[in-house]
Amino acid sequence: MLEGLPPHRPTHVLRLDTDERAARAMTDLIGEVFDPTETAVAAFEAEDGRTWRLEAYFSDEPDAEAVRELIRPIVGDAADAATFAAIDQQDWVRASLEGLKPVRAGRILVHGSHDRGRVRANDLPIEIEAALAFGTGHHGTTLGCLLALVDEVKRRRPHRILDVGTGTGILGLAAARLLHNTVVAGDLDPEAVATARTNAAFNGLANRMAFYEAPGLRHPLARHTRAFDLVFANILARPLRGLAPSLARAVASDGTLVLSGLIPRDVPGVLSAYAAQGFRLRRRRLIEGWATLELRRGGAAPRPR
Repeated sequence: MLEGLPPHRPTHVLRLDTDERAARAMTDLIGEVFDPTETAVAAFEAEDGRTWRLEAYFSDEPDAEAVRELIRPIVGDAADAATFAAIDQQDWVRASLEGLKPVRAGRILVHGSHDRGRVRANDLPIEIEAALAFGTGHHGTTLGCLLALVDEVKRRRPHRILDVGTGTGILGLAAARLLHNTVVAGDLDPEAVATARTNAAFNGLANRMAFYEAPGLRHPLARHTRAFDLVFANILARPLRGLAPSLARAVASDGTLVLSGLIPRDVPGVLSAYAAQGFRLRRRRLIEGWATLELRRGGAAPRPR
């Protein structure tokens, strides 16, 4: 499980080996206390099947003692065993390359340059530089959204697509590649928008992408009532709840809204926020501990199972 998406250029990492209960509790705590745009925290099981590793990535050097005191109520004196280390950028890029496995959703294939040989004749490839790999199709969040895109195209061909919180641009690029339409994509982070533009140009899709830099939908490109047949918002639970009214206004009367960046405990609150806007749950996916929700207009969302 992971709270937040790894910062574009993390500078420091916290590591601590513990048990599953403590690892999950610390993941929740750090995810709540720190800004999710500046910090990402993950907990995962080690190969021995007993130990769990907590890793937290920071865009700036954290106050190590303050973090230890924060987690001490959960792990006690084991907090003193937490290690803090600077991340060498070359190591970060190398780790990105190692983690950049090809990801397939139907004919869409997200891959790195080292896996060009895996592209098949009928594939719709999206190539991402190794240094920009994190936060792309290799998270359960983005993969869930890519699968939702494939499912949507099986039902109909949406013409107007919006990607809110585009990050590295993968969802918008995949939609543009698959549908041959212009996609509007925005992010509040100027570095994310610059990265998405670079990826669009590299993949020959610059002329099919309309990027904007603004929070949420606060830009003329996105601020259109019931204008978009398909809207993606792969962010996090708290901003998704806050964006419910503006996202609801953007979705066409018969449109589809795809939400991700959610862990299972986030789902009921998010569904409630969008049920209040007249949306119901059509499908829920759970991939690698991340939930993706496909919503349509038509009343309250059913209780998630």
